[in-house]
Amino acid sequence: MKKIHFDELKENVYTEASKCRGRVGLIIEAEDKRIEINSEGKFSSASLIKVPILIECFRQADRGTLNLQQPIQIASVEKAGGAGVLQALSSDLKLKVMDVMTLMIIVSDNLATNLLIDLIGMDQINQGMRELNLQHTELNRKMMDFTALKNGLDNYTTASDMLTCLKEIGQNRILTKESARKARSIMENQQFQNKLSDQIDLDAFKIANKTGELFGNEHDCAIIEYENKSVYAAVLIDQLKVPKDGRQTLASIGQLISQYLIA
Repeated sequence: MKKIHFDELKENVYTEASKCRGRVGLIIEAEDKRIEINSEGKFSSASLIKVPILIECFRQADRGTLNLQQPIQIASVEKAGGAGVLQALSSDLKLKVMDVMTLMIIVSDNLATNLLIDLIGMDQINQGMRELNLQHTELNRKMMDFTALKNGLDNYTTASDMLTCLKEIGQNRILTKESARKARSIMENQQFQNKLSDQIDLDAFKIANKTGELFGNEHDCAIIEYENKSVYAAVLIDQLKVPKDGRQTLASIGQLISQYLIA
């Protein structure tokens, strides 16, 4: 694999973003250096919103207001459609909150996400995001609530806010060290690796990530590690007519990051 240094990474990332047939917002942080393109631009969050929900669950657990071993019955919420496995299982099934959180992230389970929104509260999640200093991230509707979407309610975030989430999981400013470790472990078990991770050797690199996609949006945010080096990356793309174009841009940027990390 060709090795590149930071200036080359920056130049090549700008090139890939300029070629993308969609609007790109990204921020890549390596040690004390950053690459930013429209990093404060608001995007429909799609499933990236599940990362701050994960953080809020652990924050409440740290405060003693949420028991992660508490069982939840999946029949307590309407089936959501889209990604996930819970909607295919028996409605009599009960899972621990921790297991529901895990499914929300590693298979992007929408029903699991809606269960957690009901459990901890949309207002509380938004309050937690403000305390995390997310500037433009909002949870305004449940997953796959197309009626709300038609009425103008959507969930939003920015590349900069997603970087803040990644750094909370990587560096635990608000969460306890143990909760941040558990959150990161969940993200390291991510099953969707077709974006930033697509061209990266997953045996050589450690990646903790969350993808998102919906109606012309293709997103990914990740902590990418190689030996003792790490990169935080959030890349959001919308206005895509062909989703594959966005995934190709994400894969190319991920490959560039891996080339930088091995240098």
